[in-house]
Amino acid sequence: MSRHSPSPFTSRWWSKCPKKTWVIGGICCIALYIWLFYYFFVGPFGFRWRALYGDVQIPAGYEIHGIDISRYQGDIDWDDLQEAMIGDCPVRFVLIKATEGRTKIDPYFKSNFYNSKEYGFVRGAYHFWSNKSSARDQAYFFINNVKLVNGDLPPVLDVENVPENVDVEDFQRDLLTWLHIVEDKYHVKPIIYTYHKFKQQYLNTPVFDDYPYWIAHYYVDKVEYKGEWKFWQHTDAGRLDGIDGYVDFNIYNGSYYDLQQMTIRN
Repeated sequence: MSRHSPSPFTSRWWSKCPKKTWVIGGICCIALYIWLFYYFFVGPFGFRWRALYGDVQIPAGYEIHGIDISRYQGDIDWDDLQEAMIGDCPVRFVLIKATEGRTKIDPYFKSNFYNSKEYGFVRGAYHFWSNKSSARDQAYFFINNVKLVNGDLPPVLDVENVPENVDVEDFQRDLLTWLHIVEDKYHVKPIIYTYHKFKQQYLNTPVFDDYPYWIAHYYVDKVEYKGEWKFWQHTDAGRLDGIDGYVDFNIYNGSYYDLQQMTIRN
């Protein structure tokens, strides 16, 4: 007998195995696959899946809503956007990407910055932090390219990544350099944008608690960050008239009067 030939017992088992067993086994395998797929891919991002199919959940209990935009939104129809609604609320504020690092200007910044004011939105501008440029260079690059005026929101520092092979204290010192230079220019404390875990891990020192926060935390019913915050970016899959594709939805944690009081008033 060849060593690859089935044994008599195996042959008898295969011949007697009913088709029902095969069906049940197949169903079990499919069920296991579905469960594993849901557990690892759908469950953790349940809000994301619903958002992508047009069911963005708007957090309850907030009346002031807005968006943030950059080149990724392309050409915006501002007439349509002016009439757009997030849930039952109008768009009140627009935060606009201005600069990145020490050399990059968002190609849509000037037009977005101009139109947001012309169409009556409370506007703001943000700088995307780069670990490849010095804090001073980035601060002055932002100042030289962004002319904030009374009625605009404070400047925003968008920080999302920690440089490799750099102590956290040195990283924090660099961020403070940018914040202090920009604050001296506009005489208002800049807003810090980051996601909630980054704040807790890298900016969880008292000196950073003096700054207003714009927290990114997607597809949850409420912000898990326990500290004070002014803005909450709750989804990157919003849809609005006037904008092709997705746009970030944000909430202001207060009244419209509070939002206006937060603006630059020199």
